[in-house]
Amino acid sequence: MHVVEAALSLLLQGRGNATIVFTSISKMCGIVGYVGRSEAAPILLDGLRRLEYRGYDSAGVAIVNGDHVQTRKCAGRIEALAKLMSENPPSGSFGISHTRWATHGKVNDENAHPHFDATGKIALVHNGVIENYQALKEQLHRDGDHKFTTETDTEVLAHLIGSIYQQLDGKDSKARLVNAVRAALKQVIGTYGIALVHADIPNFIVGARRGSPLVLGVGKDENFLASDVSAIVAHTRDAVYLNDFDVVAVEQDKFEISSLAGETGDYQISKVEFSAEEIKKGDYPHYMLKEIFEQADTVRDAMRGRLSLEECTAKLGGLNMTPAELREVGRIVLTGCGTALHAAMVGDYLIEQLATIPTEVEYASEFRHRNTPMTRDTLVFAISQSGETADTLGALRESRRKGYRTLGICNNVASTIARESDGGVYMHAGPEIGVAATKSFTSQLVILTLIGLLLGRMRHLSTAEGSRMIEALEALPNQIEEVLKLSDQTKAIAKKYVDVSGMLFLGRQFNFPIALEGALKMKEITYLYAEGHPSAELKHGIIALVRPDLPSIFIAPDDAVFSKNLNNIEQVKARKGPLIVVTSGTGPKQLKGIANDIIEIPQAHDCVTPILAVVPLQLLAYHLAVELGRDVDKPRNLAKSVTVE
Repeated sequence: MHVVEAALSLLLQGRGNATIVFTSISKMCGIVGYVGRSEAAPILLDGLRRLEYRGYDSAGVAIVNGDHVQTRKCAGRIEALAKLMSENPPSGSFGISHTRWATHGKVNDENAHPHFDATGKIALVHNGVIENYQALKEQLHRDGDHKFTTETDTEVLAHLIGSIYQQLDGKDSKARLVNAVRAALKQVIGTYGIALVHADIPNFIVGARRGSPLVLGVGKDENFLASDVSAIVAHTRDAVYLNDFDVVAVEQDKFEISSLAGETGDYQISKVEFSAEEIKKGDYPHYMLKEIFEQADTVRDAMRGRLSLEECTAKLGGLNMTPAELREVGRIVLTGCGTALHAAMVGDYLIEQLATIPTEVEYASEFRHRNTPMTRDTLVFAISQSGETADTLGALRESRRKGYRTLGICNNVASTIARESDGGVYMHAGPEIGVAATKSFTSQLVILTLIGLLLGRMRHLSTAEGSRMIEALEALPNQIEEVLKLSDQTKAIAKKYVDVSGMLFLGRQFNFPIALEGALKMKEITYLYAEGHPSAELKHGIIALVRPDLPSIFIAPDDAVFSKNLNNIEQVKARKGPLIVVTSGTGPKQLKGIANDIIEIPQAHDCVTPILAVVPLQLLAYHLAVELGRDVDKPRNLAKSVTVE
């Protein structure tokens, strides 16, 4: 769900000429639709369960049987909906379902989706925000007898579609419904991913999207709609990723995709890269822990086939830039949100260190709302785990509108950012279900290191240094496996600090953004106060926070600034602040008797140390969250990808 300004939405590329980049899947709210020969209820319920990680506060289904729409919906978890459905089972072979994240209206049974038009014949589920819903509501009141029973913007959209449907002529009820959807959406300002059914039109679902993802799953004698392919991958791995302004009419054995203007166009059926098995927890208690332990493999996959031992450089053909064009880059802007922003901050250090190209990081949410001065030779990278992050997508569109080459670092070739970028690099991290990003972060760091290596070797970086970088990268997977063996140690540390009210995270240079990321992980899943700062800023005000019940976590590897970090650590010690230090090399020996807890990671090249340093911080946050009884994979108030402002 996200509010993308109407003006920016008009910048979308046509289906045929968008360049493929690479991205990943996840959103607030969830939609699942089914039409086929099987009973819809278990398929819809299973799909909703697979979308639980996205964050939601209520759930519901609408299944058509004969000329009647059977609705079951309630606030709370999907298990509450499942209980409701078991007590009064709905029957039918087509329907829609939804998990809601409240934007308009309280969290209660009435505001849960689906919502109906004035006749009660049309049931609608909706991801997104209708910005002008109040004006549309007033218009409907003026034009007819419309009584609204909820506080949602979605119910207004259902009434609008229903009202237009009643006014349209024609014997073909399917065409009338599709035309009513088009006419209604032309009046909408905001974003939407919708699916709807009509009680009088059997085996027929209409979907549409603008700014909120919607995927068509193509099966044999059955078809699906979903906001995320993970909801339907157990049934089909053939998918059509709809573009903004697409409208799709779905039947059991066919579908038709057209534009909001009514024009039909080309589409591509893509193979989903992961299977249903890959989005299961396996023997792990939580997705987050599973994904932390996958990082040796995902880091290896991020660099697979991208290292040239002969030329001591990286190979990134997806950038779609010639060596001459890459050499002409005079400035780089990295933009993202949350964890992706922290990856960008590490990338800033990496690219300037390896390639000596002036690099800066922009909050994606700020980039498109300020007039950032940029030169003609600026290259922009938009970083997004999901490829659908609203602010990052807006930054990408703003950058391209101004004529700058804009590339993506993402995890799914079919996402919106992937389709709208000029090129990019695919992360190969696989599906990330846990809300708190882990493996996607380390994959982003690997890719940014490869970019720094590539650009550096085109400039001043020597063959010898390029070779050392490749050796450091190739050693990473095995080193990560060593760090993962520290899980029990971090669990024991977490038990020691289960009663603290917060934590400070501090690091320098490459590891300052790791302090920010460690603090973010701690905030996201433990709900404790946690802040990251540069170590050197300790004496400039932060030291006032140091006290016996507030631990300080230092990322202090044995590097060129270790002695500086050690001085800061001793200042905290002198003020009786508990100390947890992530270090390497001779660090443990020098910290003995100073730090309360020492977490030793392998000694590595400065440029790859952040990848190793963040893993124990992920584990520490995870184990502390478990000790506190938090819902690790579905933390409160959060969703996997933010698609609202």
